[in-house]
Amino acid sequence: MKPAGRRLQTLRVLSACGLGALAAAAWAAGEASQTGGIYTCVTPDGRRLTSDRPIPECNAREQRVLNSDGSLKRVVPPQMTAEERADKEARDRRAEIERLQQVDAIRRDRNLVTRYPDETTHRRAREAALDTVRVAMRTSEQRMAELATERRPLLEESEFYKGKPVPPKLRQQLDANDASTDAQRNAIQNQQAELERINRLYDAELARLRRLWAGAAPGTVAADGSSSVGTPRRP
Repeated sequence: MKPAGRRLQTLRVLSACGLGALAAAAWAAGEASQTGGIYTCVTPDGRRLTSDRPIPECNAREQRVLNSDGSLKRVVPPQMTAEERADKEARDRRAEIERLQQVDAIRRDRNLVTRYPDETTHRRAREAALDTVRVAMRTSEQRMAELATERRPLLEESEFYKGKPVPPKLRQQLDANDASTDAQRNAIQNQQAELERINRLYDAELARLRRLWAGAAPGTVAADGSSSVGTPRRP
């Protein structure tokens, strides 16, 4: 018989002989130096169990591990149910996500202050981003003016056909001019929206930077300057 089996058999004999839980625990404590600890627990019905290994009957209860002299070595917490384990894993995942978000926010704040050490630097970056869109907008406006110039002779020619079908070629030229004009008009509207978007982003970023420049800890300031985390997307 293996040593572990002999120890378990001895425990059963002690209990059967009426020595009781205390005697069994005392004997088991003598074995602690060989087994690494003696497990003891109280079952839901009040029975005290002792073993040289984790006690299955007490999986859902706290188990105390004793040294050979009977002193407490450690406490084994109750095993979780599948639902409790799933809840704990979900909490751990959320905590890890929040930790990574905080680490990322700290990194981005530090990079932001390094990139923009003062308000002048930030204002120059804003103007550079806006200028790119402004150039595109001027190009669209210039093209709109050219299309209007191209349209005038077409309209004058179409006056000769009042009450008559417009020649296909002329109709095609007018339609193409209309389509190009609409496209440029939409482009200008989109460019105007982009200018507003860039200004909103830089405004939020500036509010964040002002808190950081004033001494706020990286990772504690939101994109709008409040005490949270987040950074606006770069244009």
